[in-house]
Amino acid sequence: MPKITFIGAGSTVFAKNLLGDILSFPELADATISLHDIDPERLRTTEVVARRIAKGLGAHPKIEATLERRQALEGADYAIAMFQIAGYKPGTVVDFEIPKKYGLRQTIADTLGVGGIMRGLRTIPVLLEMAADMAELCPDVTFLNYVNPMAMLTWAMNRATPIKTVGLCHSVQGTAEQLALDLRIPIEEINYRCAGINHMAFYLRFERRLPNGEVEDLYPRLRQVIAENRVPDWNRVRYEMFQRLGYFVTESSEHFSEYVPWFIKRDRPDLIERFNIPLDEYIRRCEVQIAGWEATHETVLNPDAPIDEATLRERLLAANASEHDVRNVMEMVLNFDAPTPSHEYGAYIIHSLETGVPRVIYGNVSNRGLIDNLPQGCCVEVPCLVDKNGIQPTRIGALPPQLAALMQTNINVQALTVEAALTRKREHIYHAAMLDPHAAAELDLEQIWQLVDELIEAHGDWLPAYH
Repeated sequence: MPKITFIGAGSTVFAKNLLGDILSFPELADATISLHDIDPERLRTTEVVARRIAKGLGAHPKIEATLERRQALEGADYAIAMFQIAGYKPGTVVDFEIPKKYGLRQTIADTLGVGGIMRGLRTIPVLLEMAADMAELCPDVTFLNYVNPMAMLTWAMNRATPIKTVGLCHSVQGTAEQLALDLRIPIEEINYRCAGINHMAFYLRFERRLPNGEVEDLYPRLRQVIAENRVPDWNRVRYEMFQRLGYFVTESSEHFSEYVPWFIKRDRPDLIERFNIPLDEYIRRCEVQIAGWEATHETVLNPDAPIDEATLRERLLAANASEHDVRNVMEMVLNFDAPTPSHEYGAYIIHSLETGVPRVIYGNVSNRGLIDNLPQGCCVEVPCLVDKNGIQPTRIGALPPQLAALMQTNINVQALTVEAALTRKREHIYHAAMLDPHAAAELDLEQIWQLVDELIEAHGDWLPAYH
């Protein structure tokens, strides 16, 4: 049975989803599950959750929990990363609040922009330390990275370490499910081919096979959604980009709005309203998650503890939760012992590698002859076949030129952030921020320099020394 290590297992809700997926496979039900976190209380909570899930599924894994990362990694066949360096407070708050002083507003700030740059810089050194541990303790491990900024981190791992690494995200399959709802077509009937970079991959084909055997291109139907004024309020940015580029992008509208220079402008509040852009959205989500966790923690630890649904709803709404947020938290708590399958790829990859059952997943991998008009060695998101032979990326060829050009604006920032992290040259942090599309649209060079200096100072010991 394989040993599967969770790094950052204190991310209890995400760990719960992956544990439910993994232990639902009979071939993995007796695996060794090693949970690691630096927070003993959160680690204890996830261990309780893991045992509840195993019992609910009738699985019999060996579950161990440790505050020692090396112990968790020793002999691991698979390692899954799901942590956040410096946490929501103070890390993420710093990433949002200091740029605001310069008039630079963000939505999620974990992938690109100055927030994504700083998150990458404080995370890459930790990943490299982990990679050194893995090279010593489990050199054949398959490393599944769920940590953002995905492209930067996976690029750094592939460039600087020998560890087999794939970055995983749910944006490709998640967006396909959303579009299926917009089209009122069952997702099971839809087939697609997607490629690009993480959070900026596009569906090159989006289609379904008809009963007569013909293939229907579904893009005309998506244009009909626009014509019929059925675009969801929360998805206006992506539908706008679909009209401009001819292809639909995978990551959400709030994410995408900060990867480009056209939507978030301090002197254009009309754009924020027109495209329904939720500024400070990640901050809101974190506060909702914290409120939900505080209200349900005892129930998670003790299934016999009563839960007051009215009080839970009240606390969530006080944290600015949406009705969608409330439903999600309620469902999570009430169904903890019988988790519903998630659409994350992690468990499927492990199952395919262990059993040889072939599957296609979308992975973030090094561009080695996969996409012709993106830089070799950058991190790309492409379909990958997974079976006993490993994770095998699919060659795409050339992307439509307008898509490759747009991706290149983001790759520039990723490349310079990785260069800064690996060389410890401070100048490349400035360069990355200079070339960020959103920062460049709002700030002049002197403001960008000052902003970077202030962010570096605020990070303190979260960053290694730069020269």
